[in-house]
Amino acid sequence: MKLINALLNILWLILCGFWMALGYVIAGIICCILIITIPFGIAAFRIAGYVIWPFGRTTVERPGAGAPSFIGNVIWVIFAGWWLALEHLITSLALFATIIGIPFAWANLKMIPISLMPLGREIVSTDRRFGAP
Repeated sequence: MKLINALLNILWLILCGFWMALGYVIAGIICCILIITIPFGIAAFRIAGYVIWPFGRTTVERPGAGAPSFIGNVIWVIFAGWWLALEHLITSLALFATIIGIPFAWANLKMIPISLMPLGREIVSTDRRFGAP
């Protein structure tokens, strides 16, 4: 399974992962300019790491993330989330145009919710999510 995930991640990186992660890194740099938006920048960098190498990992809701995460997500959607979600949508439309890109297009569409609401979520191994040691 790890070999398949590695192969999928390499194809993902070539087809769209690098460009998608670059969008998150740019958002993170912009957010780190002001002190008050540094938590958004950290979230953007965290998601960039996920977007560049997603197979074998997933996101889950972080226990205890309440109202501050919700308020932060509303601010995030207004300033950065909508254009990152649009980037995922445009990339998946381009990937749907090729046969090899169709599974990656679906994976890209599945990343839209995390691009819109990154706060209050954490990235975990798919093994950990399903209870494996």
